[in-house]
Amino acid sequence: MVQCFLIHTTGPVSTLAPGECRVLYSRVFGPEESALTAEDGDTDAEQRRLLQKEKLSVVARQVSSAVTLSREASGRVLVEAVLGEELVALQEADSGVLRLGRGEPWAGERSALWLAVQSLAFTLVTEPHENLLLAEGTLKNITRHCLENLRILGSGCEVLLKSDRIDFLLHRLVPQGQLLFANHRFTQCLEKDVANYMAK
Repeated sequence: MVQCFLIHTTGPVSTLAPGECRVLYSRVFGPEESALTAEDGDTDAEQRRLLQKEKLSVVARQVSSAVTLSREASGRVLVEAVLGEELVALQEADSGVLRLGRGEPWAGERSALWLAVQSLAFTLVTEPHENLLLAEGTLKNITRHCLENLRILGSGCEVLLKSDRIDFLLHRLVPQGQLLFANHRFTQCLEKDVANYMAK
């Protein structure tokens, strides 16, 4: 089961302080209470929403730190891609997995898979027993569709304007938070559905 999907900043954005990251899009699967610990259950709806938002921000900051460390260790120079070079940027993307321990930020353990393209990171948080290869393939597929169809490589504000299209992608690729084993025929049908929706 996928706990949540995030798109957040990892690199320099003019409105952010150095080292700061911002969650641009988030989607939590399943009931909201699954993202809360037992002691959080006594709070009202607004407090629960703020607690969940903070927990997602904690994940984004941890992933952002991992991206920074990975890029520093590799020594590669980050070259900004322009519109039309999304697939090149995706091929040069950094990726990794983080194990989120108990209390970091949820009561149970989670795995956070991330794919960093330019100054954006796409993060999929799963239950610890999930098939990580399947989750990685799903994350790459979601990221590819976001980059190809939504053209969100710029400053990131495009993500906010296209959240309904990201919702559609997640509904098709991770229905109700479930990772799908997809054969060739299913993948072709899915690609056709996505292309038709994005053409609207």
